[in-house]
Amino acid sequence: MGKECECVARFGKQKSKGNALLETNELIFRGDFRLKVPFTSLKSAKAVNGELRLETPDGMAVFELGEQAAKWCDKIMHPKSRIEKLGVKSGARVALVGEFAREFVDELRKQTENIATRSLKSKPEWIFLSAEAQRDLAQIARLAESMPPTAGLWIIYPKGRAELTETDVIAAGRKAGLKDVKVVGFSATHTGLKFVVSLDRR
Repeated sequence: MGKECECVARFGKQKSKGNALLETNELIFRGDFRLKVPFTSLKSAKAVNGELRLETPDGMAVFELGEQAAKWCDKIMHPKSRIEKLGVKSGARVALVGEFAREFVDELRKQTENIATRSLKSKPEWIFLSAEAQRDLAQIARLAESMPPTAGLWIIYPKGRAELTETDVIAAGRKAGLKDVKVVGFSATHTGLKFVVSLDRR
């Protein structure tokens, strides 16, 4: 889930009021016409007089965002790294539960050497659970019972699978007494949902 704003957009001869959604890798507009602008395809991005102007291979896309235009442009031009979005600071204690891509593990190791697998004995600040199927969600209750009160639990699950949806993940987390507080695009194929221990249980 990214930043969303109601605005007027112009693209070619088309003009419409609608909703613009700023995601990690693209901007999506839904109005009388629909537009998806991948950031990798952009020729330029500017904020001028409250307008976000994105030069695409097919022409200029303009979004009337007001004071948000400069902020969105900055996020497009200077995106946060995956580790920054996940909130993992240098030297943080991290626990990995399940299988993760080598690329992600390597990114973590550049940030911290305090990485444990499967065990929470080190009282991690961050726990990452890889959930590829419904059965993996059963581990949430166990993790919730043993995770430190101020720790964060990221559940990483596949995008676009009917057998394991965001609703399923949220329901499993809440059933374990956790509160969902943030969503990030973890990768092109996976989403990350962050949970924390509810205040009344700390």
